[in-house]
Amino acid sequence: METGSSSFRYERKFLVDLLDEHQVKGFIKRHPSMFFEPYPPRFVNNFYFDTADMQNYHDNVDGSADRRKVRIRWYGDLMGHIEKPVLELKIKRGLVGTKRHHPIASFDLADDIGAQMVVPSLHASDLPPDVMSYLHSVDVVLMNRYHRRYYVSKDGLFRLTLDTGMAFHRVGGLTMRLARRRVDHRNLVVELKYGVEQDRTASRVASFFPFRVTKSSKYVQGIDRVFL
Repeated sequence: METGSSSFRYERKFLVDLLDEHQVKGFIKRHPSMFFEPYPPRFVNNFYFDTADMQNYHDNVDGSADRRKVRIRWYGDLMGHIEKPVLELKIKRGLVGTKRHHPIASFDLADDIGAQMVVPSLHASDLPPDVMSYLHSVDVVLMNRYHRRYYVSKDGLFRLTLDTGMAFHRVGGLTMRLARRRVDHRNLVVELKYGVEQDRTASRVASFFPFRVTKSSKYVQGIDRVFL
């Protein structure tokens, strides 16, 4: 699958396990780049897809140069009538990545219905043939949900997100119903995002944060928690 006209960017992830949310927000507020919140925080929900042999998971764990994550993302309520969901293909080439976004048809989600309800939504959507072909080779394996705050540096060159209250649900079986659930209130994830032209100054921006750099994605964390 090609990435189309999407631009590539860097993402630096930091796993925060020794500070609470209030302390992390304090570091962001005092940063010399003068980060501010451009819009209110919100809940982020995702269904992740993978192959039967979990190729995407293993590619991410092994640090393969070319890797992808495929998910359906929506905001707000976890259950109920899901409006404006988006299919995202997150593609990495070495240290940089890009996304393809495809709006899909709305669907209804409930504990006793499960993830199989996204299948007719995908078929009812106007997706490119290469995307539909790939979706025939994967199934939904994980749901996750977290609360996200958004920040932008005063010069607009750097974006920052703070994710808290991460919950992971295993999705499996013939009906793809939600099963095993794990909640992680202790670890917080900070992500610094910027264009390739800002790579020379990104280390200086990141150096003001006393956070531990991590290569582990939320998808990998979720699989490790609910499957292993």
